Amino acid sequence: MDAQLLHSVADGVATIVISHPAKRNAMTAAMWRALPELLAGYAADPAVRVLVLTGEGRTFCAGADISSLAGSEDPQALAVAAEEALAAFPKPTLAAIRGHCVGGGTQLAAACDLRFATEDALFGVTPARLGIVYPASSTRRLAALVGPSAAKYLLFSAELIDAERALRTGLVDELLTPGRLDKRVAVFAGVLAERSQLTQAAAKEFANGRPDRDAYWAAQAAGSGDTAEGVAAFLERREPRFTWTVPAPGGS
Repeated sequence: MDAQLLHSVADGVATIVISHPAKRNAMTAAMWRALPELLAGYAADPAVRVLVLTGEGRTFCAGADISSLAGSEDPQALAVAAEEALAAFPKPTLAAIRGHCVGGGTQLAAACDLRFATEDALFGVTPARLGIVYPASSTRRLAALVGPSAAKYLLFSAELIDAERALRTGLVDELLTPGRLDKRVAVFAGVLAERSQLTQAAAKEFANGRPDRDAYWAAQAAGSGDTAEGVAAFLERREPRFTWTVPAPGGS
């Protein structure tokens, strides 16, 4: 089967599926190139409120397909560009992980806001097996997520860790039995899609450490109507109907 990124939208949730089953969903150069453009389209689509990234079958992503990178532009730059596009996606992102999440797979998962995984998932960051210097931005993101010591363990050893250890380090947010992952992700993504995008977008920037947008978000909150709607819905014991949406890239 061809290596590709499958994608669909339903009920406000965009799903991207890494599909390269012949090589355990390893990312080809073409797949790395395609991801930023795909994300840009979903970022600009007001119908999309949440993004789920997963792998086809029983594997999330086994890293980069080395054979596809020969002769291409800098393969590390391709991966970093895709990772940065995912990290910058302005709406909540959730990685649904089963099986191996290794190398570039962990790079992508770490760029998501949240990670739900099956109990039999395995994680690894493996450049030390190949004598590769892991990208500075990726190293910093991993260290911010799991802490410097856990990041060094992964990077120094290139060994795989199980899902329980990934949960303890903060690399994973929830562990589920294999049969429950898809349902839990669907339910939680549905919850996120119902919540205020204003709250989510501001919280994402603040949590990611952006220091220059306090006044911007105060102005957005003042003009959005979401707060008034949320309070009214609470008092009237009904579900809120939030109307603020993430501006299209370049809009503000």
